[in-house]
Amino acid sequence: MGHKPEGQMSFADRMVERRSELNAELERIDRLMKWESIVKQLESIYSAEVGRPSYPLLVLFKSLLLQQWHQLSDRALEAALADRISFMRFVGLTLADQVPDHSTLSRFRARLAALQVGQPLLDEVNRQLQTRGLMVKQGTLIDASLVAANVKPPRGAKGVVAPGDGSPAEPQAQWTRRGQKSYFGYKLHLAADQGSDLIRKAVMTGNKINDSEQGDELICGDERALYADKGYDSGRRRQLLARLGIADGIMRRAAYGTARAPDPERTARNRQLAPIRAPIERIIATVKRRYGLWRARYRRLERNQIHLSMICIAANLRRALLLLASSNGAPTT
Repeated sequence: MGHKPEGQMSFADRMVERRSELNAELERIDRLMKWESIVKQLESIYSAEVGRPSYPLLVLFKSLLLQQWHQLSDRALEAALADRISFMRFVGLTLADQVPDHSTLSRFRARLAALQVGQPLLDEVNRQLQTRGLMVKQGTLIDASLVAANVKPPRGAKGVVAPGDGSPAEPQAQWTRRGQKSYFGYKLHLAADQGSDLIRKAVMTGNKINDSEQGDELICGDERALYADKGYDSGRRRQLLARLGIADGIMRRAAYGTARAPDPERTARNRQLAPIRAPIERIIATVKRRYGLWRARYRRLERNQIHLSMICIAANLRRALLLLASSNGAPTT
C-alpha cells in the first residue's frame, strides 16, 4: 500500500487549507467594518409604507457581498448560505436559522436598485476605509469600458446587426461602435483613488453615452489631481478643474479642425501622464474579469447599476485587506 510522503499535502488537505484561508478573509472583512452604519443606511430606505423584508437588512446586504466575491446566482447563493458555515457566520445566521431564499435575495436587490442607493452605500464603505487611512486622495483616475447586454443583440432582417434597432427584451441597452465593430449593451464608468486603487465612484449608462459625458460626474471634489486619457480632454473641463483647484492630469488631444502634425509638447505630456492613469485599466479589468462584469448579469439599467455598486463595494473591501496587510508588513498574496 502506497504512503503519502511526509510533509506532502493531499488534495483534500489543500482544499481544507484553501477553505480556511477564505474563512479567515471573511472574518477579517467582518472585523474591518462598523456594520451598524451600513444598517442605518439601509433602514433609511425602507419606509413603513413599503415594509421591511423578513430577514435582517444586514443579513441580506452581506449575502449580496458573498454573491459578488464568488459570482453566484441567487439560487446558488441560497444553496451556499445553507451549506457553508463560514457564509452563515459572516452574514449573521446560526445553524438553527433559515437562510434567505433566492426570491427574497432578488427582491432585496431590486429594492436597492429602485431606490438608487448604490453610490451612497459605496460612499459609506469608503468613509470607513478613509478613517483607517486607506484613502490617499492624491489623485483620481477615471475611465470607461463597454459591458455586453444580458440578451442577444437584435438583428436586422438579413441577420446583420442593425445598430439603429433596440431589443424588446432589453430596451435600455444601446448600440455603439468601436472602430469597425458594433457593440450592444452598457458602459461602466469608474473613478478610483490614485495610490490605493479603491473605487470611489461607479456609474452605469447605455453604450451611446460618450465617455467624456460622464467625466464631470466622476470628479470627487477632494482630490489633488484628475487623471484621464485624451477622450476626456475639453476646454470646459479644464476650466472646471481650475475652478475646483484640482490639477489637470488629462492627456491632450489635437484640437478639432487643426492639422494633426506632431506636437512634441503634447506628445511629451501624454507620455508622462500615461503610466499615472494606467492603473484604472487594471481596476476595470478586475471588475470585468474577477467579478464577471464583462457581461451584464441583469436586464434593466437600474439593476445593473446596483450590481456594479455591490461589485465595487466587494472589491474595495478585499483591496482594503491587502492595503492593511501591506502597511503592517504582512504578505499581500
